[in-house]
Amino acid sequence: MAVLPKRFGKYGLTIHPDKTRLVPFGKPKGGRQGNPGTFDFLGFTHYWGKSWGKRMVVKRKTAKDRISRGLKGISKWCRKNRHLDIKAQYEMLGLKLKGHCAYYGITGNAESLRLFRESLKRIWRKWLDRRSRNKGGMTWEKFSCLEKWLPLPPARAVHSICVAKP
Repeated sequence: MAVLPKRFGKYGLTIHPDKTRLVPFGKPKGGRQGNPGTFDFLGFTHYWGKSWGKRMVVKRKTAKDRISRGLKGISKWCRKNRHLDIKAQYEMLGLKLKGHCAYYGITGNAESLRLFRESLKRIWRKWLDRRSRNKGGMTWEKFSCLEKWLPLPPARAVHSICVAKP
């Protein structure tokens, strides 16, 4: 920690004292119970988990604050643009979902990606329901028909962290 600020200073960079710290993150020992520690870095929460082969490995999932920040942005966009036709909304929301998956779509993060996609659908339906005074509004039945006509792209991993790059 003493050398790091000097190295960063060489390139005109500084370290934020409140955001930089050493965290205990050692590999859990045999039968040790408890949380071996987690930390957030670059929008991911890093934690220890078991691989399919039952070995302890470092796993990553989207940090909770990044999911909520992204969904708040989508809700704000849907509210401001609910006057657009449904096809235009669909195209923009598809791009937003693809953008989220382009960054957070790494191996092992499928559950967070699925959660983000499902929450995006709920938010979109909510704002479609509030856009007119039609009888019944946008019910889930109507929304499921809309989803068959305009399916959002799947939320899937686009980056493999398991493959070494040459």
